[in-house]
Amino acid sequence: MTVNIQQIQQAAQGWSIEVTPAGAAKIDSFAACLAPETTVNVTFLPGTDPMETVAVTKRLHNEGMKAVPHLAARSLKDTDQLDGLLAAYRAEAGVDEVLIIGGGVDKPIGAFDNSMQILETGLFQKHGIMRAGVAGHPEGSPDISDLEIADALAAKNAFAKREGMKLYIETQFCFEAPIVLDWEKRVRAAGNELPIRIGIPGPATIKTLFRFAQISGIGPSMRFISKQARNVAKLMTVQSPHMLLSDLAYGMAHDPDCLIEHFHFYPFGGFGKTAAYANAIAAGDIQLLPKGGFDVIGTAA
Repeated sequence: MTVNIQQIQQAAQGWSIEVTPAGAAKIDSFAACLAPETTVNVTFLPGTDPMETVAVTKRLHNEGMKAVPHLAARSLKDTDQLDGLLAAYRAEAGVDEVLIIGGGVDKPIGAFDNSMQILETGLFQKHGIMRAGVAGHPEGSPDISDLEIADALAAKNAFAKREGMKLYIETQFCFEAPIVLDWEKRVRAAGNELPIRIGIPGPATIKTLFRFAQISGIGPSMRFISKQARNVAKLMTVQSPHMLLSDLAYGMAHDPDCLIEHFHFYPFGGFGKTAAYANAIAAGDIQLLPKGGFDVIGTAA
C-alpha cells in the first residue's frame, strides 16, 4: 500500500478542530494559529452554562473563524431554551452551522433524549441554520446499541432529504484506519449518503490519549492504545496520528465512492500544537517515512 504526499495533502484539506470554553480562555488569539475561516467546533459540556459556548462562538466569529457550536440534546431544558440559543448564535456570531449530539449524560435534564428530537423541532429552519453535523460511531457506542445507531442514521438521512438540510457525520476519535474505512463502507451499503468528517486525535502523549480513550470507551481503539500505554517508559512519548492519516488518505484516494471528506482534530495535546500540525499537513509540509506514515517538516509533532 503506497500513498503519496499529494494524496495526504488533498485528504487534509478543509480540516476542522474543536475547543472547550475553558480551553478557549487559555488562547490569546485564534487568528495567530488558524487561517481565516477555519472551522472551529465549540463544545457544550454536561453541567456547563450554554452561554459560555455562545461567548466563545462570538469570539471566534470576531476573529475571522467559522464557529460551529455543539448542541447536546440531553443537556437542553426545552424548545424555548433551544430557540433562544439558536437566536443568540445567529445574532451574536452569524452561525449557519451547528453540531448536534445526544450528549454524554445518562439522564436527560429536560425534554430531549436524542439528537433527532431537536432536529425535528423545526427551529433550525426557523433560524436559517440549514447545515448541521450529527454524531458518527465507527466503533459503536457504549450508550447506544448498534441497531439503534443504524436506525438513527437512517432517520437522519431521511430527514436531510425531506427538509433539504445539509447534514454530515462527524465521528468520535479513532486510532485505526481499517476500522474506520470498513465502517464507512458498511454504512454506505446500508444507505448512508451523508458526507463524513473523521475524528483524529491530535499529537499527544500516550498517557493523555489513554486517558481520553478511557473516558470515551471507544472499543477496539481503546485496546490499541492500551497496548502502548502498558509500556511505562513510553507513557510520555508523543503519539502522532500520521499512520492513521496516511492510511485514511490512501483509502479515500482509492475508493471514488468513499464518503469521507474531511478530518476533525481533537486537540488532546494542545490547541496550538494540533493546529500547527494540521496546517502543515494541509500545506504538504511532510516527508514520507520508509516504513509508512510521515513526519511533519519543521515541527516537533
